[in-house]
Amino acid sequence: MYDDNLEHSNEYGYGAPPDDVHGTEGDTDYDRSYYKMPEVVKKFLTYFRNCINEGLVFEIQNLYETTFPKLTDQYFEKRSWPDEADVAHLVDNDTVFLTLYKELYYRHIYARISGGPTLEQRFNSFFNYCDLFNYILSANQPVPLELPDQWLWELIDEFVYQFQSFAQYRARLLKKTPEEMDTLNANNKVWYVLCVLNVLHSLVDKSNIKRQLEVYASGGDPESVAGDFGRHSLYKMLGYFSLVGLLRLHSLLGDYYQAIKLANALVVLSSTAEDGEIEVLENIELHKKTQYSHVPACQISTSYYVGFAYMMMRRYSDAIRTFSSILLYIQRTKQLFQSRTYQNDQINKQTDQMYHLLAICLVLHPQCIDESIQQVLREKNYHEKMYKMQYGDLAEFESCFLFACPKFLSPAPPAANAKPDDYVKEAIQHQTQVFMDEVRQQKMLPTIRSYLKLYTTLPLSKLATFMSQAQRQENSWDLDKEMKALSIHLLCFKHKMKNVVWSKGSSGLDGKFQSGSELDFYIDLDMIHIADTKVAHRYGDFFIRKIIKFEELNRKLHQIKI
Repeated sequence: MYDDNLEHSNEYGYGAPPDDVHGTEGDTDYDRSYYKMPEVVKKFLTYFRNCINEGLVFEIQNLYETTFPKLTDQYFEKRSWPDEADVAHLVDNDTVFLTLYKELYYRHIYARISGGPTLEQRFNSFFNYCDLFNYILSANQPVPLELPDQWLWELIDEFVYQFQSFAQYRARLLKKTPEEMDTLNANNKVWYVLCVLNVLHSLVDKSNIKRQLEVYASGGDPESVAGDFGRHSLYKMLGYFSLVGLLRLHSLLGDYYQAIKLANALVVLSSTAEDGEIEVLENIELHKKTQYSHVPACQISTSYYVGFAYMMMRRYSDAIRTFSSILLYIQRTKQLFQSRTYQNDQINKQTDQMYHLLAICLVLHPQCIDESIQQVLREKNYHEKMYKMQYGDLAEFESCFLFACPKFLSPAPPAANAKPDDYVKEAIQHQTQVFMDEVRQQKMLPTIRSYLKLYTTLPLSKLATFMSQAQRQENSWDLDKEMKALSIHLLCFKHKMKNVVWSKGSSGLDGKFQSGSELDFYIDLDMIHIADTKVAHRYGDFFIRKIIKFEELNRKLHQIKI
């Protein structure tokens, strides 16, 4: 067992460096010779390499999740880890280990080093990923490598993130020097979108993960269809996480149809349960401990991008169910995240983003959700945001969307005549415009709904009068004109309250048009006839089911004690 007690590590003479030394690849020879690698780091790297070669997965997991972050905090808070040249002789020039080490090395530079990676480091990180994936994918038989699932997930997640970071870096033209532009143009295949897509699709195909998940969801044995590579844990989990990476990547590119299509193997929404709770039927169910669901950050990221894609496709019911389900999961497993502190920032941010997206969906498409989620929306500042959006505050809609949406990117490099201050914002501005166009079409619907809920019959002229009080004060009110405009809004209400909702089938794109409104109406001779379509809850059945669940839980607890 590796001794990761770090209290006395400073005796090796490798204390915290001055603030102005970052230790990146641009360090001078003087800097690198001045800061000697501490003995504890040397021992860690040697032991880390031995564990990887021997396939000691649990020990690798401990070193990766506990020891590496501790050493980072103590020695490399403001500078990079030792580069490859300083590490190679410690591990006998082990090519596989050095490739894995460099993946951690560059990830640390992206996350911790002030100013972020240099252009050279971005290139080198890409080439290192190429080496790693070529080693895994070009083999004729599964490679003798075992890594913990948490590392595999973060490897794929970081790969997509670094592509996203490079695309955004490339699009910032304002501060680019002519030399940097020449370098970027001469290396336009580095972090090329088709290359990234090819890697992720190759991992999915190599593992045969889609077929495995189909069999797993139907209750069969995925091993029967896995093949030689798919039976290997490394390929199976990389294939699974690559599906999530593809889901994320297509969402970043604004291709929501393809994102949902790729997510079919990951998430399929069920209909609402009889007691009013929202359930999720997944090939990988979040609330069950399975071989696929023990990396919470992966499951949360999956639901975030699936829910967002549904929202942008105007499938608000499916988006609300997706967000509600994962937010309930997060509420019930808070202790799990507290024990994994390195995940907290990302999980907390995506949780806040999903509450904002859920608030938007509930304003555009009101429906009942779990009371505990509703309570969070009432207690925090989401309630005020929802109130403003319900009264047509377009600025609030845009603000919530910009906070909660992914950081969109363009897959193509900037055109030669692109304006330096516009191109980096072009992708997000386009997606925001698409969303806001949809919101503007529905701006009057909450107000119309609030009036219709008060009546069973209502003259069209009277509703037009209610809706046009502001115009009348300005002496610009025309009843005939306002009635025609109101008729358009009522037709819009009918149209927008109907959207595709998943009910059954293996594809998340399947579904039937259903009305999500709690009221319905028709117009006959300028008279609006309104009916409340909300079905009252059967509280007796609800409490009986809860009592049965409680008794079953109590019985299991007694069995455990015995």
